Formats: sequence, structure tokens, C-alpha cells
Amino acid sequence: MHHASIRTADIHRAIAFYEILGFTVCERFTTGYTLACWMEGLGGRIELIQIPEPKPAPDAFTDEHYVGYYHLSFDLTGMTADLPSWLTNIKERVALAAQSQPEKLQPLKVLLEPTQQQIGDRIWEVAFIADADGLPLEFIRLLAKLS
Repeated sequence: MHHASIRTADIHRAIAFYEILGFTVCERFTTGYTLACWMEGLGGRIELIQIPEPKPAPDAFTDEHYVGYYHLSFDLTGMTADLPSWLTNIKERVALAAQSQPEKLQPLKVLLEPTQQQIGDRIWEVAFIADADGLPLEFIRLLAKLS
């Protein structure tokens, strides 16, 4: 996959958020009428597109009848020893950045604290947070493969 595209109400706020997660801007451009960029990090690439007259996004995480984009998922298996400490670090980094840039960042919204989930023959550690526009992001870490 080349990239996942995310429409955002404020590209500068979204960039600040995704930079805390470990993404870096690799290309800035316009889509003809608005600002956009590609960011790389956590093993993938995202595209942020600023929407000039944004409407709030649907609540894909808690609305059980919602159909469409649900979440992006990032595998942190090789990047962290455990999700709880990774999430604590991200919370602290967002809180610190929000203090110095309250117009860009709000405190981190955790949608699902780290929990274990069996999917097929594997046990995963799973957590969800909301991005700067409230869109759900999943972070997973492989704990075990069952025999």
C-alpha cells in the first residue's frame, strides 16, 4: 500500500499530533485547492489533506451502525516492550506539547486502554486512541503465538 489518506480540519494541528507518534513530513503539496502532505512513520505513510470547511467526522469507534473507514492500525511489536508504557509516554508527550501549544493539541483521548485480544492463533496487546480530529487509531503488539 502506498499511503492512507486522512482529511483533517487543521493540517498544522494534525501534523503536530502525528509527529508525536513518530511520523515526519516527507512531502508538502497542494491538492489544487488546499494544503496537503505525506508523512512517514511507524512502518507506513499517511497523507493529510486540510478541508477548508470541515464538518465533524462520524463517530466510527462507538457507533455500532457506522459503515466505512474504521481505523488505521499500527504494529508496534518491534518498537516497544509493552503498550501500557508506550501509551503512557505518548500521553505525557501530548500533554507537554498541549501546554506549550494549546491551539494545536488537546490532551490525548484514549478510546481503549491496552488490553489483550486473541485473533486466530495469536495473542495481541491492543489499544485505541483518537487522532487530532477524533479518528480512531489502533496500536497492536504481538504477545504470543499459540501452538
